[in-house]
Amino acid sequence: MLVDFFLHLKARRLPVSTREYLTLLEGLRARVCGHDMEAFYHFARTCLVKDESLYDRFDQAFGEYFKGVSEIPGLEAALPEEWLRAMMKKHLTPEEQARLEKLGWDKLMAEFRKRLEEQKGRHQGGSKWIGTGGSSPFGNSGTHPEGIRVGGDSAGKRSAVKVWEKREFRNLDDSVELGTRNIKVALRRLRRFAREGAAEELDLDGTIAATARNAGWLDLLMRPERHNAVKVLLFLDVGGSMDDHVKVCEELFSACRSEFKHLEHYYFHNCVYESVWRDSSRRHHERTPLIDVIHRYGPDYKLIFVGDATMSPYEILHQHGSIEHMNSEPGAAWLRRLLDAYPAAAWLNPEPERLWPYRKSIDIIRQLVGERMYPLTLAGLERATAQLSRRH
Repeated sequence: MLVDFFLHLKARRLPVSTREYLTLLEGLRARVCGHDMEAFYHFARTCLVKDESLYDRFDQAFGEYFKGVSEIPGLEAALPEEWLRAMMKKHLTPEEQARLEKLGWDKLMAEFRKRLEEQKGRHQGGSKWIGTGGSSPFGNSGTHPEGIRVGGDSAGKRSAVKVWEKREFRNLDDSVELGTRNIKVALRRLRRFAREGAAEELDLDGTIAATARNAGWLDLLMRPERHNAVKVLLFLDVGGSMDDHVKVCEELFSACRSEFKHLEHYYFHNCVYESVWRDSSRRHHERTPLIDVIHRYGPDYKLIFVGDATMSPYEILHQHGSIEHMNSEPGAAWLRRLLDAYPAAAWLNPEPERLWPYRKSIDIIRQLVGERMYPLTLAGLERATAQLSRRH
């Protein structure tokens, strides 16, 4: 079967080699990928395609050959451990999920305190106590439209409004180069040069004109060297749902590093609150008060947020609404302080723009930033840089 697949790719003018085909077979024997078609697709593309420009052609050829096939035949099925663990989770029909009640912020927190006081042991698969795999608003690995995740892993629905555990995030890599060229070109429109400082640069045009006026006697003229005068204050959302967008955010961060001489960056999670950080590995110990950031950098800085703005509305609008800590003021209050301090501002969102109307939190953030939210695409960057370049 896979020999025919290899020949099919060759017939579709994909430059796959025998060595790459043998690598695919070796990986399958070593069980590098799973038995489902999606896992096989990603592994086959990694082995057989070495040029990103050919991904689309490979997708079409793969779809033609494996149309209607749900798994690779001839491989012994062994249930992965994570599948067995998933069996513990309570599976609900769409109708049962629709009947689950959103308690609201005040009632949710009050009920959580009550459960902490009353509960004495571990619970699994229930609908009331703090447990695992159930439909209770409290616990982990279960199903509920709005709850508090206590320890353990998420079930993947990202519906928790607060998480009771210590989570670790990682910094974005500022040395990424793949795919940053077009981003650099888009950001270059934002750069503004100013002549300032000592006279260190030869004024070639002025020298030629002065020499001509001097009847051919060389008259060297100097001028102040040009400096990039744009200052950028960059706030980057990391962790949680932003893990899906790490690649494009690293490319943007790397491009900003190379394009702007005056660049200051800080990290936040979901929404900005009273403190931010520079190093995610030390964020629990070394944080910078946001009010200090506002006092440190003047209003001439361009303010740029990068985040998917996808969170519980409580995180933006409620005291103690942060998913990780008990914030004394709503995130919206801190966001307004930043926008008041820096008139030139924009929010770049890596989520596809077509999905924005379906996320309540995105609508709230868009209103707070005065509709200055743009998709993290080349066209969106063009619009954002045009907005930031205006005189405020």
